[in-house]
Amino acid sequence: MSVLVVGLSHRTTPVPVLERVAVADADRGKVLDQLLRAPSVSEAVLLSTCNRVEVYAVVETFHGGLNEVVEVLAHQSGAEPADLFEHLYVHYSAAAVEHLFSVAGGLDSMVVGEAQILGQLRTAYTAADERGVVGRTLHELVQHALRVGKRVHSETDIDHAGASVVSEALSDAAAALGGLGGRRALIVGAGSMGGLAAAHLRRAGIGEVVIANRTAANGERLAAALRADGVPARSTGLGDLTGEVAEADVLFACTGSVGTVVGAEHIGDRAPDRPLVVCDLGLPKDVDPAAALLDGVRVVDLETLQRRLSDAPTGQGTLRAAEIVAEEVRGYLAGQRSAGVTPTVTALRKRAAEVVDAELLRLDSRLPELPGPVRDELAKTVRRVVDKLLHTPTVRVKELAAAPGGAGYAEALRELFGLDPQAPTAVSSPHSTQPKGEKR
Repeated sequence: MSVLVVGLSHRTTPVPVLERVAVADADRGKVLDQLLRAPSVSEAVLLSTCNRVEVYAVVETFHGGLNEVVEVLAHQSGAEPADLFEHLYVHYSAAAVEHLFSVAGGLDSMVVGEAQILGQLRTAYTAADERGVVGRTLHELVQHALRVGKRVHSETDIDHAGASVVSEALSDAAAALGGLGGRRALIVGAGSMGGLAAAHLRRAGIGEVVIANRTAANGERLAAALRADGVPARSTGLGDLTGEVAEADVLFACTGSVGTVVGAEHIGDRAPDRPLVVCDLGLPKDVDPAAALLDGVRVVDLETLQRRLSDAPTGQGTLRAAEIVAEEVRGYLAGQRSAGVTPTVTALRKRAAEVVDAELLRLDSRLPELPGPVRDELAKTVRRVVDKLLHTPTVRVKELAAAPGGAGYAEALRELFGLDPQAPTAVSSPHSTQPKGEKR
């Protein structure tokens, strides 16, 4: 059993294809269930953000797992598997670990160093865990990845400016409008991205913010937080979009909906001599693409940012972050290799204990008149001798197994001592023993 990553991201995939494959929060559980029903998949986590869709799965075989994961993604997007293969990236075993740690550290993000990916990864893990599709392998891997991400952000300046796709989009809006100070913003969606946009707008000196959200309570909660920070803000429903857009200078949208939320008709009624910057970071798009054809409207979306940020320079913080990721990958893999030999060591000690017990029984049958205290002392002596003989090789084999290629030492132990190759698995499996598909 090994970890497989199958994904599409801003690095490999045109945004229209990403929009097609993106998984809405409401559909996440359904996709996870489909993944777990695949014969080769025993665990799965689905990470779907504004610029990536990735499946992390524990699979029995590489090719079987790959085909099954791609079939699920293709079915979700209404495409054929062949349509996705040209855009996919695939990582397996150690390469999968390295990729996840790089993602958690912000090194694979559109805006290198952005911290939002940590929250998104945590959300993806929680959703999978609540669905009962996370076992020991992905639990340990994702938790380690989250620690890697925190370490990167605490030990480097990779995120010193707090950059994110949200801040970059609003930076473009500020440049187009000559600044955001005193302007009026309309935020469509009160989720995490909407909250991040509100925070950036507050720091930019925005004059007023209106939150338009499907759920009134969530919209009012975000508006109240802005008012508490001294920013005039109020909430409204999605039914008032036309009037609100007409008064806005900046429209920010990222709702996670599966269809268009802001139509061209909502924008068409505004005065053509009043410029509007639309920041649409939804995947799929929240704003009708036809809005870009309207007079006075400039659209900043993921494709715009992808083009602008593709050649962003690499700083010292990024180089140090890469070093941390490489160090953590080595440590994680060494730990996994060391843990992999533990079942063999356990089986060896179990075999030694069985031999000692058998010999002590023979001693009892040959010398039945042996006094109890003498018999007990002999038993303790024999067990101490065996423990001392096994101590150094069992400790040493764990150290050797932690090095690359160390798996051969466990095999050597099994051969030398005639251990059943299946015994280690029976004694202690490194993976969850939860039956496939069972909900915890």
